Amino acid sequence: MLSVNTKDVIEQCTQVLEHIANDNSVPRNIRRSATEVVEKLNDDSEALFLRASSSISILEDISNDPNIPLHTRTLIWNVASQLETIPVDE
Repeated sequence: MLSVNTKDVIEQCTQVLEHIANDNSVPRNIRRSATEVVEKLNDDSEALFLRASSSISILEDISNDPNIPLHTRTLIWNVASQLETIPVDE
């Protein structure tokens, strides 16, 4: 069972990533990766900390893309930081 705080973190991250995925000023490959992370976070077949760590990896990769707008890079860094707060035991 997820704690309320962890559930809130996932919901907030999902909202930000959906915003990025629907922002036409963001390059298509980055929007596609944001959608991929949302799908991964919502896939209950894996442990949450595994989903979070693989999502962080994807986010780090796209944050290094030279074509990413600065405001989007900042949002992605914030999402990655939030995902890092998810404990291993949940």
